[in-house]
Amino acid sequence: MSTGMRRRAATTAATLTMAGALGAGLMTPVAYAAGHGPCYDGRCTITVSRPGTITVNSHKFGFGKLKVTHISSRTVRFSATSGGTRLGGSTSPGGTVKLNNLKIWVKSASGHKARLALFPTRY
Repeated sequence: MSTGMRRRAATTAATLTMAGALGAGLMTPVAYAAGHGPCYDGRCTITVSRPGTITVNSHKFGFGKLKVTHISSRTVRFSATSGGTRLGGSTSPGGTVKLNNLKIWVKSASGHKARLALFPTRY
């Protein structure tokens, strides 16, 4: 067996192993979370270019819609509603906002675009 054939055999075996693991439910495909949006689990980096809504897991964070209400090069504002209580916060680029147990880091902002990183907190 030549080197090229061994590589193809190894690649095919790895592909079939991954496919089997996906089929057995041992690995979750990325497309599963994409049905709710890229930030549904609270772990994402996203660029927003105008005010809008980011969908997150309401059971995990206490709210299902994170609203970006204002974007400028100096400030990004957020709001959400949790059990009838309005949550909100704002920060400048480099800062963070915590709403319930979801932390939002404004990595950068310029003009009317902001690069955000979302991640869950323990508390």
